[in-house]
Amino acid sequence: MVSRTKAADHQHKQPTTPGSTRGSFLSRLFSHQESGLVLVIILMMAVLSVYGALNKVPEAIKTQLAPGAQVILLDANGDEHQIGEIAKRNIAQYRVIDADGTTNYDARTIDRFDAETNTIFQSRMKNKFFNASNLFLILKDSSFFAIMAVGMTGVIILAGIDLSVGSIYGLSAIVGAMALSALPAEASIFIALPIGLAVCIAVGTMCGLANGAMSVGLRVHPFVITLGMMAALRGLTVVLPQELFSTQSIGGFPTSFTSGFFKAKIMGVYPVPVIVMALVAIAGWFVLSRTVFGRRIFAIGGNETAAQYAGIPVGKVKVLVYTITGALCGLSACIYLGYLGAAETNAGNAYELQVIAATVIGGASLMGGRGTALGAVLGAIIIQLINNAMVIFSVDQSYNQIVMGAAIIIAVVIDQTKQRVQARRG
Repeated sequence: MVSRTKAADHQHKQPTTPGSTRGSFLSRLFSHQESGLVLVIILMMAVLSVYGALNKVPEAIKTQLAPGAQVILLDANGDEHQIGEIAKRNIAQYRVIDADGTTNYDARTIDRFDAETNTIFQSRMKNKFFNASNLFLILKDSSFFAIMAVGMTGVIILAGIDLSVGSIYGLSAIVGAMALSALPAEASIFIALPIGLAVCIAVGTMCGLANGAMSVGLRVHPFVITLGMMAALRGLTVVLPQELFSTQSIGGFPTSFTSGFFKAKIMGVYPVPVIVMALVAIAGWFVLSRTVFGRRIFAIGGNETAAQYAGIPVGKVKVLVYTITGALCGLSACIYLGYLGAAETNAGNAYELQVIAATVIGGASLMGGRGTALGAVLGAIIIQLINNAMVIFSVDQSYNQIVMGAAIIIAVVIDQTKQRVQARRG
């Protein structure tokens, strides 16, 4: 063992020539799984942007004028007219004069001017894909899956699986909705937010703990345990609101929890879910790559028997990983409540497929021992890009599950092929 370590240190200290492949910046960059995923995302966005530019769609814009603003109509000669003095077809510009100055609007972009509400209604053609609202929609939709996929990455690195993430998400959302609906509509953010987060994350944590404890304690493969939990928790998600509220959806949350926080609008977009996704990705990267706990996860996934002989508490690590995954499902459910303002009994239905797909596409090996949190997030973004492309290309959404299944198969085949090639090269 000592000789191998010295040999490895000696090999590590060998200088590399400036032109060698090993020392090349580009070779080191593209040796990472994430770089390939980023390249795929860039190529997909480029293709969709070109298609969107060739197939633009109209965008409606409503501009509320300031109180006291004056609107003057200009014809092609620049002569001024009052509202109603000139036919719409002869208007060249709409001139708005207010306290901030004068603004001219091209009449070709104006659908109409409502004098009663003092509002200008415009329309313009925009790229069907490459526009701020659509790009943030992709990131927002990715966040719900990516947050859970970060936890799933740890599970899959352990060579495990969790089929119950969608059901944990749904049950956390329903119980969290029950707690939030009991609060008054004017409840402060300092009350609503902690309660929503605490209830959702607590439910998810307990479900994840149950998954891990039963898998380890009963020595049953997690596939069987989480499959059973998926069915049981899905049943609870349907039964609870029907028995307690006689309904299939629960809403009526404090506005401070929804539009005041999770759906707060900043510069025309809703960035909170995306920000939470980024924070979870950073935390996942740090835990997996910079902590003893993360190294233990990789060690167990690489060789569980060797990890046991090395003194790693395999059972405790497994239980903790499943517990963290459940907690992240609860966090994602809380964001869902805040963004949509209600919970339904079908919340999270079939989400496990997309979460596993994101994790596998992101580079996690189903054989265990490999995966990254950043890769899981990028995998979730790729899946949402595929979904968005199907909408842009007007493909029937019934094909979504087919595409997701095919993506998982292709990702696993590519992963297995890479492992065989690397094994042959020694």
